[in-house]
Amino acid sequence: MVLITEVSLRDGLQIEPVVVPTADKVRFGQLLVEAGFQHLEVGSFVSPARVPTMADTAEVVAGLADQPATLHTLVLNERGAQRAVEAGVENARLVMSASEGHSESNSGVSTGEAMQRLARAAEVLHDAGVRTEGCIATAFVCPFDGDTPVERVVRVAQHYERIGVDVLHLADTIGAASPSDITRAVTAVREVFPIERVGLHLHSTYGMADANAWEAYRCGIRRFDAALGGLGGCPFAPGATGNIAADDLIHLFHREGIDTGIDVSKLGELREHLAGLVGHPLPSALAKVPAVPAEVRR
Repeated sequence: MVLITEVSLRDGLQIEPVVVPTADKVRFGQLLVEAGFQHLEVGSFVSPARVPTMADTAEVVAGLADQPATLHTLVLNERGAQRAVEAGVENARLVMSASEGHSESNSGVSTGEAMQRLARAAEVLHDAGVRTEGCIATAFVCPFDGDTPVERVVRVAQHYERIGVDVLHLADTIGAASPSDITRAVTAVREVFPIERVGLHLHSTYGMADANAWEAYRCGIRRFDAALGGLGGCPFAPGATGNIAADDLIHLFHREGIDTGIDVSKLGELREHLAGLVGHPLPSALAKVPAVPAEVRR
């Protein structure tokens, strides 16, 4: 069994030029839950001036609060943490970059300063009883600095462990990692976090996301982020394209006899619904060809 967090409502929509109405976001979230997704990333408490598509995160959280799913939101600093608490968020994901170039582009501060920011944010969240997770952006390759040394990834992982996050996610922010990069980073951080508390956030810029997911699974990873149809990208990482496609990833796991809890019969219709919201086709393989039938062995 693997746990897939569907991230269309945050990492999928954040780069889109169209601002999807709040009611449409809430309805799409409801449809995802009906299809079997039990974890959704639904927005981020960041500056609406920088990321206007996320300005209604509090309203989306409120609209999905009655759903039988765990809702996650992204937080970059203390002010974002305060807004998350005010919105009644129960699960927040802290984000910082392992590389200096992306840290300056994404959050406007160095990695060291981001560590201090997130320590204060974590304190606010913990005091309010909010469960926290930590994401390491550019854990493999940075669009500004090149390959990210694994020592920098471990340094950030150690900081997250000190400030008390429950789960650590490694992000291939620009989709440039290879399977050997996955193995190297996962092997290093599992000395800091038990493997069952480590997840992977993949992008598919160079077409290696599925291979990387499979390598991560072989390394013991059972938590994955994915966006239906492969929607998304990072507005502060030049060249970053869509997330690993949830439909393709689920198809991969089901073909290998690994359960996800997702009803694959609903994914095609959901993908078309999402494409209608953003106004363009989605790039997943299953958007072009039907899934190969597979019986999930339980």
